[in-house]
Amino acid sequence: MNDISFPEGLNLRKIIEKIRIVIEMIKFPHTVFALPFAFIGAILAEKKIPSLDKIFWITVAMVGARSAAMSFNRLADWRFDALNPRTKDRALPKGILTPLQVMIFIILTGTIFIFATSRLNPLAFKLSPLALFIVFFYSYTKRFTILSHFFLGLSLSLAPIGAWVGVKGVIELPALLLGSAVVFWLIGFDILYALEDIDFDRKTGLKSIPQKLGIKKSLYISRFSHLITVLLLFSLYPLLNLGYIYLIGLAAITGLFIREHSLVKENDLTKLDIAFFNMNGYISVVVFLATLADLII
Repeated sequence: MNDISFPEGLNLRKIIEKIRIVIEMIKFPHTVFALPFAFIGAILAEKKIPSLDKIFWITVAMVGARSAAMSFNRLADWRFDALNPRTKDRALPKGILTPLQVMIFIILTGTIFIFATSRLNPLAFKLSPLALFIVFFYSYTKRFTILSHFFLGLSLSLAPIGAWVGVKGVIELPALLLGSAVVFWLIGFDILYALEDIDFDRKTGLKSIPQKLGIKKSLYISRFSHLITVLLLFSLYPLLNLGYIYLIGLAAITGLFIREHSLVKENDLTKLDIAFFNMNGYISVVVFLATLADLII
């Protein structure tokens, strides 16, 4: 099959390859971490499954915001990534993508996010620039504070809070509690993720809890953060009059948290990827399915 040519000299095959590279750059499959919590926020706000148009625009907004945020993070950090053995093969450090191409993608996905919020309600639309500022600001926090994990959690907490606002047009206490649960969930597993770069961070002056406090104390803080996550999620049970299926879901994710932390030991970080990617993907999906089943059944 012949390539389809464009005036700029590009062809369809090259465009598809660029899209594939961008999707790989932003780790699109990791949307599973945040999207279930956005849906949890939406269904808890409605106390039922929202209409299809709300689900559609919440999904578009979520994907747009995350894509813009991840791209901005890659752009902000590409010089550090080029020095880090773990990240030196990413698209920007290797020159596969140019900073201009990534900036264009950020503008495109950021615009998609803002447009999607405009289709939900006026408050969601008004808050959309603030949401983008928060998720972009996170990319610079490792330069000046060990609380960068908190700012990442704050960024991801916008998924359930934003979905709640998108459905109801107001910010309410349950949305803030759910968002806070996401903050501590992110703090816990981002600390684990940062263990991989503890030596690099110390060498380059980047800030993180592991870089400052060491592995042992970082593991304690991670475990405590996940305990707070479970307690905050439990607080929604009486507040929203949820049922036993939701509690079963909380019991299941408590077991997953225990399993996650059993994989990571002070003197053995070989299973860090399993703890970070697999366990946390399962946790977000289990909470969503339990919440959905509870409201339906």
